Amino acid sequence: MQRPTLQTFYSLLIPIIYLTILPYFPIHTARNVYLTLLHQTDTQADLKTVPNSVLMAALQERACEDILRIREIQTRKGPLNTLLQRGVVGDDIWQRLLRAEQELEAELKDVQAEANALAQGWGQTIFQSANEIVVNRMTKQKIEEKRSTLAEEKEAWEKVKEQSRLELEGAASQSDKATTTTTSEKTQPKTAAVTEGSDEDAVMVEKDNSSDLPYPTPPPDGGVTAGTSGGTGKAKKKKGKK
Repeated sequence: MQRPTLQTFYSLLIPIIYLTILPYFPIHTARNVYLTLLHQTDTQADLKTVPNSVLMAALQERACEDILRIREIQTRKGPLNTLLQRGVVGDDIWQRLLRAEQELEAELKDVQAEANALAQGWGQTIFQSANEIVVNRMTKQKIEEKRSTLAEEKEAWEKVKEQSRLELEGAASQSDKATTTTTSEKTQPKTAAVTEGSDEDAVMVEKDNSSDLPYPTPPPDGGVTAGTSGGTGKAKKKKGKK
């Protein structure tokens, strides 16, 4: 009897590991609701037959949930593969994602078949309608989130405006004080210069007034000089007579 090798153990272990892998997504509630409504029978006396419109609405909601899962797989598959190659994450997470992708492919085929059974040709457009519904819901959710934070953002903006206004007023008052100080420093030398100029003008006016007199000012001993000159003249005349 041949001994089992490591490869044999590995081949037997892979299906067990695959079956014990945790599901990547939670329970598909929309699918369970649709299947519950679809498989109701007339034996249940307390329940009536489900209308076709209700089944179509439930199937549409199931397709919307599938669109959300498709988006999530497309968003996470690339980064998860990069992390797996770098050894950051284990292989079990990658296997869970691949298993969820396979289950989702089977789910899409089932939804398309159910849609064609309820309405002829609806299977070709059900996912397009579901995608539009999902985008509309996401847009409304973002709008509601913005509205919920509108009051806080408005209050924060008012605080920023008030702070900016106070800073501008403080800068304006400082510039006014600096301008006033500079103006006072400039006016003080001008006043001193004007005072010195007025004193010099007064001295010049006094000098000019003294030169414009109609007769020369006599010296202090003017009388003695005149008498002396007159006396010498009389002596000369007397000498001539002799």
